[in-house]
Amino acid sequence: MEEKVFETKKEMVEYSIRNTYRKKIWSKFTKAIKDFDLIQDGDKIAVGVSGGKDSLLLSKLFQELKRDKSKNFEVAFISMNPGFGSMDLEQFKINLEELGIPCEIFDANVWEVAFESSPDSPCFLCAKMRRGVLYSKVEELGYNKLALGHHFDDLVETTLINMFYAGTTKTMIPKVKSTSGRLELIRPLIYIKENDIINFTKKNEIMAMACGCPIESGKVDSKRKEIKNLLSTLEKTNPQIKQSIFNSMKNINLDYVLGYVSEAKKGE
Repeated sequence: MEEKVFETKKEMVEYSIRNTYRKKIWSKFTKAIKDFDLIQDGDKIAVGVSGGKDSLLLSKLFQELKRDKSKNFEVAFISMNPGFGSMDLEQFKINLEELGIPCEIFDANVWEVAFESSPDSPCFLCAKMRRGVLYSKVEELGYNKLALGHHFDDLVETTLINMFYAGTTKTMIPKVKSTSGRLELIRPLIYIKENDIINFTKKNEIMAMACGCPIESGKVDSKRKEIKNLLSTLEKTNPQIKQSIFNSMKNINLDYVLGYVSEAKKGE
């Protein structure tokens, strides 16, 4: 069979989504939207674009969904620059142009404030500020939903992080209200495995940004990395362990737990 030739990277990526990765990425994306009722007609959705592999894929998936007209919604792509270095920012802009993603980038000196306020441990404050600034911007622009690029592995790892370090059983969920209640957060990549995203990115020669954070990039250890390593070890003897953990969060039997907390009850 003659190999298909593409004039642009954008064409190659879009063909890849619909064909090469139809089963592993596109079908799982649309299934999550259907299973969790993530998009309704009339929605105004902002896609949060960090510049990493997950959010770039999410952006292209939304463009494909918009193109097939199965849902009637508006979509825009928004990125917060928390203080990226010039080289990182330049590569990000190149990716956006090559992939055909019209993204609004707005500046917020989150890193600088976090490092000045908490120089020894800026990460918690940084994460909180980034969420707050992004949510406020999306609300200000009049969108009712913010799509985030968390995937299958993020959900599994978050489950174990909460169990091991926070003493609670909870995880990311595909649809949740923001703290203000004026915005709904959706995670349409929740069925898609990180390995498939990595392979998609490599096959299409996308030079996705790493985190870019001067603290995070220097870390050799973290709770999430520790959990990743543990899961990798366990997968050698049980290749389905991540799927089992994922499934367990849909099959909690309240008759056989020592106790549970309901956020809905707490708010009554």
